[in-house]
Amino acid sequence: MSGFLDPLLNAPAWVVLLVVGAVVFAEDALFVGFVLPGETAAVLGGVAANTGHVPLWAVLVVVIAAAVVGDSVGYEVGKHLGPRILGSKLFDKRREGLGRATEFLKERGGWAVFLGRWTAFFRAVMPALAGSSRMHYPRFLAFNAAGGILWGAVVVAIGYVAGASYAKVEGTFGRYAAIAIAAIVVVALVVWRVREHRREDAQERAGRA
Repeated sequence: MSGFLDPLLNAPAWVVLLVVGAVVFAEDALFVGFVLPGETAAVLGGVAANTGHVPLWAVLVVVIAAAVVGDSVGYEVGKHLGPRILGSKLFDKRREGLGRATEFLKERGGWAVFLGRWTAFFRAVMPALAGSSRMHYPRFLAFNAAGGILWGAVVVAIGYVAGASYAKVEGTFGRYAAIAIAAIVVVALVVWRVREHRREDAQERAGRA
């Protein structure tokens, strides 16, 4: 893992921005959030900004723009291909979660788009559900933009603060110690995400039984 973090934290600014923007965009437009949540990429962008490899303002602009544009693409996908995609095998193990997201959208409307951004599964499917339900795009865009701006600012700030801790450890114990600690944190987050997915799958299987 340290072999991955080291080049990432030293990558040229354009590479960091490209990777962060692509993951955040793809999460909402292409359902990549099931594999790699966009907040992970946004947080790492904030860490890179703190270590001086990329300007903080550039990370903020890219993350927010990618979030808003990605949601808009997801909306169009749902509008034109919603039933086909949402009924595909991709969602076979997530029918219960998809049902909750659908009900949340019916009950809250635009606020579901705004609030859904803070949950990985809802963030990945809510734009498509909004498009499939034919929510008026100006209304969708207003809540999408508000959620994208707030979410982007918060997650990048979290990464920036985490980067300060990384820099402090690096200055005290050396670069390799800092990378090792960062790797442990990343592994812990990955393990937590995997366990959460397994727990959700077990609950859905129990509900169908």
